Amino acid sequence: MRRPLLILSTLLALVVPAQAERLVTTVSRDVVSITSSFDGETLTVFGNIEPKAGAALPYVEGPYHIVIVITGPLQNRVARRKENLLGVWLNTQQVVFEAFPSLYYVLSDTSLGNIADPPTLDRLKILPDREARKAARGASWWDSVLFADELVRLMREEGFLNVNPQGVSFRSDTLYSAQVALSSNVAPGPYLVHTYLFKDGVLVADRSEGFSVRKTGFERFLGLAAIQQPLLYGLAAVVLALFTGWLGGVVFRR
Repeated sequence: MRRPLLILSTLLALVVPAQAERLVTTVSRDVVSITSSFDGETLTVFGNIEPKAGAALPYVEGPYHIVIVITGPLQNRVARRKENLLGVWLNTQQVVFEAFPSLYYVLSDTSLGNIADPPTLDRLKILPDREARKAARGASWWDSVLFADELVRLMREEGFLNVNPQGVSFRSDTLYSAQVALSSNVAPGPYLVHTYLFKDGVLVADRSEGFSVRKTGFERFLGLAAIQQPLLYGLAAVVLALFTGWLGGVVFRR
């Protein structure tokens, strides 16, 4: 009984070709430098869909869909609820979101609902609101949903979260590109660019690239000093403040 089944499975493998696509991707810059005049940066992510090495066919056939997820350095974030108590606005409740990306961009060539089903998108961590709920710690299900929605809203307003169903453009049947706009207050650290290739609602290939955001020049010196020598940095800041105050008094007195 096993032998006929083995022969049948072998014949099916020969008749029905396996998925043979692969992604070739790159980011326009590996390093983004933050200087005193830094006012943001726009990067380009582009790539091509090609057949795998040794594939039966020398070409690939779509139609395809591309989803690009860009995430920034992980941070612990806090969402708080303010209530008016006797005329005073106070923080009455909060939820901590552990290890949540400081930046979360999702770019695609069409709406995510037209690309794959929600369980698949959730499994691949493509839905920011779902990931925010998972990152909530020590909160009830209802609070995790409520505060996660607020966190997503606030990050969207600040420009740190975006879901753009028109963020990826196909230049041909296989060549695509997308632009990533980084704001002037982007967090320094490593960034991950994960590209997903879908066909008929199924993930057929994926690939990760990365770039880093670094402070350079005097900004880097101050940042390292604050971390590596906090006592000396604090003393220097106090001395500088005292000197500036004294100098201002002398100038204005004249």
